[in-house]
Amino acid sequence: MTAPVSLIEVINRFIESDAVSLPVFNSTSSRIQQEMAKREPSIPIIEKIITADQALATQVLKIANSPFYRGLVEVGTVRAAIMRLGMEEIAKVVLLATSRQHFKSSDKSINVLMKKLWQHAVGCAYGTVWLSRRYTYGVDQSQAFFGGLFHDVGKLLILVIIEQIKRKNPALKITEALLLEAMARLHAREGAKLLAQWNMPEYFCVIARDHHAEEIDEKNFLLLMVRMANQVCHKLGIGLEKDTALVLPATLEADLLNLSEIDLAELEIALEDTAVLTN
Repeated sequence: MTAPVSLIEVINRFIESDAVSLPVFNSTSSRIQQEMAKREPSIPIIEKIITADQALATQVLKIANSPFYRGLVEVGTVRAAIMRLGMEEIAKVVLLATSRQHFKSSDKSINVLMKKLWQHAVGCAYGTVWLSRRYTYGVDQSQAFFGGLFHDVGKLLILVIIEQIKRKNPALKITEALLLEAMARLHAREGAKLLAQWNMPEYFCVIARDHHAEEIDEKNFLLLMVRMANQVCHKLGIGLEKDTALVLPATLEADLLNLSEIDLAELEIALEDTAVLTN
């Protein structure tokens, strides 16, 4: 039996034992999403939800004043940030700020991987939104953002599990190669299960499950956009892997989304700018 398989079996047994402490979807972000789903979202309510959490308000202002979003004048209040960016962008910023906490570990080697995974999640989120704005695929921007941000949540879960396993077995030695192999093999299945446990809509679970699948629903545009953004990130090295030889215009996703070489070149430029959001 090979080492990667044995590690995978350890992870599977750990999951089946119900010993794992699962990441929990942030309640504040959920309240923001619920307010945004209303026909007429309330700025005062969204402002109140954000300002009630000082740490969150600080993070929202930090992101709103980052080079990615920054205007001519720095914003100093949550209300000013909402007025500048608009409520749809603020909802994205809140989701970023509340999700970032999951991608941190006291284990130095795992924390390095989590940081790269976070960079990839943010790149895919904004890449999927960029595609949803570029052409009319019938996909809401908030769905595009969430689908891109959490498509690899299974990898996060595997890292969380590994951290817990190492805590229980301090002498256990796990190489980065074994970690990457375990994530590659298990993340799609476990990510879909985790999103279901978060009570997320089925279409997000499908994205987590099928974003690497060989056979997919070619009319599922949200899935196609996430897969496309995912590959652009891989080409640019935004995340855990880099493949500069990837020919993006030749991909199935580019064909089904009717994307030109110019479209994809502009998407690459847009994704390079997302790096400032992950610092």
